[in-house]
Amino acid sequence: MKKENVHAKHKKSLAERFWKQKYLFLLLLPSLVWVILICYAPMTGLYMSFINYTPQGSGYFADMANSQFVGLDWFKYFFSTDFTKIMRNTLATSLLTLLFSFPLPIILALCLNEVRNQKAKKFVQTASYIPYFISWVIVGGLIFDIFGIGGLFNNIRNVLGLDSVLVMQKESCFRPIYIISSIWKESGWGTVVYLAAMSGIDPTLYESAAMDGASRLQRMRYITFPLLIPTIVTLFLLNIGSFLDLGFKLQTPMAYSVSDIFDTYVYRVGIQQAQYSFTTAVGLFQSVVGLILVLIFNKLSQKTTEGGLL
Repeated sequence: MKKENVHAKHKKSLAERFWKQKYLFLLLLPSLVWVILICYAPMTGLYMSFINYTPQGSGYFADMANSQFVGLDWFKYFFSTDFTKIMRNTLATSLLTLLFSFPLPIILALCLNEVRNQKAKKFVQTASYIPYFISWVIVGGLIFDIFGIGGLFNNIRNVLGLDSVLVMQKESCFRPIYIISSIWKESGWGTVVYLAAMSGIDPTLYESAAMDGASRLQRMRYITFPLLIPTIVTLFLLNIGSFLDLGFKLQTPMAYSVSDIFDTYVYRVGIQQAQYSFTTAVGLFQSVVGLILVLIFNKLSQKTTEGGLL
């Protein structure tokens, strides 16, 4: 009886707390509706991965209900056709981007944290962060203009007596340009996150280390970097979650053999060729792989952080 009374009291207390904070939950309602409509409602379309969907004009759900169920046939078809090329291109581009772009914000943040001139520090921080707000559409347009026939790159080559080169059409140039543009655009955001994490480090740790004769490099190595590891792991997991999601950046038809990745493949085959069920299966496979990678690396991260991210 006593346990039942305690349990009932606890439930009543929870209801009272909910009622007391009812206005906060009311403010949360629009966000909850947005998440349901934008993030979860479209997931009903994943059913197209298992049917032979053809629009017949009867309505979205009616057409899906009347379509033939084919099970895993679309997945098998993908694995037997373009899977090897698409996976190879996506993995190569993602791994190179992660290898070169992920450590740079850490290094830049560690260096900026040691700058004593606040004006210079804020200038570099702002200058590196501004490109993050520029749309990839604009960045892509700038890059195509710079490396086009009449662009800055070829104008400099012509001044030096060299012939013009169609850089964006060359397969060997796609990945270097993609990686460099990703570093330029997105490194500033990571730098700001790491600097914010550094601001929470207890300054007495640095003072004690300085009194013991530790140099700036030693303080950076033995104090700043170890305390940044939880933030590094968190951002790494966020990057892993979108490991196969590279978007539609800087692709040209002449470089399809190296630039055709999951996102561009789904757009070209699914939207332009109207193979909706097939490309829904491809997109579902891409999402499942991303989820598996996040779960694996989160499990591994539990050894370096308190319980991981999830």
